[in-house]
Amino acid sequence: MTIGHRRLRWGGIALAVVSCSAILSGADLATDPARGSGTDIDELRALLSAQQKQIEELRVAMEAQKKLIEKLAPASSDNAQFSLPNVKRLGEVATTSPVLPAAPAPLPAPQSSGNVAEDAAPLQLKIGNAFITPIGFMDMTAVSRSTNPGSGIGTNFGSIPYGNTQLGTLTETRLSIQNSRLGARFDTAFHGFKVLGYWESDFLGQLGNPPNGGLAVSSNPYVFRMRLFWVDITKDKFEFLAGQSWSLMTANRKGVSPLPGDIFFSQDIDVNYQAGMIWSRVPGFRAAYHFSDKAVFAVALENSEPYIGGGNGGSAVVLPAAIAATTVAGTQINNGSSVISSAALHPDIIAKLALDPSKKFHFEVAGVEVTNQFSDPVTTPAFQKFTKAGGGVAVNLNFELFKNFRILTNNFYSVGAGRYIFGQAPDFMIRANGDLSLVHSMSTVTGFEATLHKTLVYGYYGGVYIPKNLALDTTGKLIGYGAISSDGQNRSIQEFTVGTNTTLAKDAHWGALNLMFQYSYLQRNPWLVTGTAPTNANASMGFVNLRYTLPGSAPSAK
Repeated sequence: MTIGHRRLRWGGIALAVVSCSAILSGADLATDPARGSGTDIDELRALLSAQQKQIEELRVAMEAQKKLIEKLAPASSDNAQFSLPNVKRLGEVATTSPVLPAAPAPLPAPQSSGNVAEDAAPLQLKIGNAFITPIGFMDMTAVSRSTNPGSGIGTNFGSIPYGNTQLGTLTETRLSIQNSRLGARFDTAFHGFKVLGYWESDFLGQLGNPPNGGLAVSSNPYVFRMRLFWVDITKDKFEFLAGQSWSLMTANRKGVSPLPGDIFFSQDIDVNYQAGMIWSRVPGFRAAYHFSDKAVFAVALENSEPYIGGGNGGSAVVLPAAIAATTVAGTQINNGSSVISSAALHPDIIAKLALDPSKKFHFEVAGVEVTNQFSDPVTTPAFQKFTKAGGGVAVNLNFELFKNFRILTNNFYSVGAGRYIFGQAPDFMIRANGDLSLVHSMSTVTGFEATLHKTLVYGYYGGVYIPKNLALDTTGKLIGYGAISSDGQNRSIQEFTVGTNTTLAKDAHWGALNLMFQYSYLQRNPWLVTGTAPTNANASMGFVNLRYTLPGSAPSAK
């Protein structure tokens, strides 16, 4: 008998080949004794013994190599998959599940079906130990208003024109893609620290208008704008954030998380959201201590921008005649038309305590301290500096009254911090002698959100009230805020809103498609009405929105 064999380096294959050869050879010898001999059988046994010895040596060598690899590259928290608190799925840009459906966590390895589209994984990149998740959506908005405030798709709540004016008799309907957003989140870990970076931009730069108004006729080159850009670091119970984020004064849906999905900025299509809402997006530093998953305390230092009204808030305060003549308002204090150049004494100081005893209940109380200053160019001696500290308190609550139905109420009272009501109220007025007097203001946003199958239904009431703050000028005329200007200085601003958000389709692999509707009735009442002027300005507004949300899934724990 002739036996052809090879020296195989991998034990399992060698054993299988030799065993098969031996079986076949044995079968041949059994069926045809004339083909075999004792010498052949002895050679076969010797060969099998040698192969088995090689297999055992290879097994021992592989075991030693495995132990060496484990010793050189031990598993560590830096290389392990991880999750950050309050992780959202599929884009991180909306506030409730019907807007952004949850992707599996973690996503299972796809089974090949032969269809490339079906086998593709959700958008998520991994470079080294960092996960990069694209976020954002493509957005088409249509808005119709019964008056023409001239503010694009964002509503200037404090400047709705009166019915007896030219703009008040015009209606408008416009289409825009400006609310479309692009960005990314970055997740990694290092020596027990969880690091989350977040970037989000839209196309609402230059106050929502193209850099050259004439370009809106043909090309609409809307300016790419920074919304959010921050890094958040968490270790054990401590958390630290730096960058441009939603202000800590903005109401949270849970905890003090800076992720947009954990913040209340309504479900409105309007890019200025709801009248009465407390919010800003500003640079700052934030530190938080998590007592547990149910209680957290945070403090923040955020950019300060002293404000005397104007722009979105309607008319500014009336300045003393001598000061107004120096055009100082636009350089020392923001009057709605100036750039960021206010002489801020120090950053605003904010503190918040948030309690989440269950997923159905969230309560928080927040406070802000602001300090305003002004250098009077007409005092004697000249440029005497005046300062005045003020602040505000917010009490916010949301809870699930019954399954899929939540009640929300966010309330704010301010003495000198009216700018946090999205610029609807001034912070202070200036007396004839240059001294500062703080303007009081208060606001609320109260409503409900209900999920019905694939549709989110919501309704809100937003209200702002600004009391008078008046003084006599050296000319004998009234200055300050209230009962001075009939075209702007508002006593109250109210908005009633209802809307729906329907998820037409969703999939973790290709994203989500949503259709949204919003109707709002807005009314503002001035402090002063003269002659035959109307007692209020009002507008009806309707929004329609079609949105495609990018797919993607943030990293999750195994």
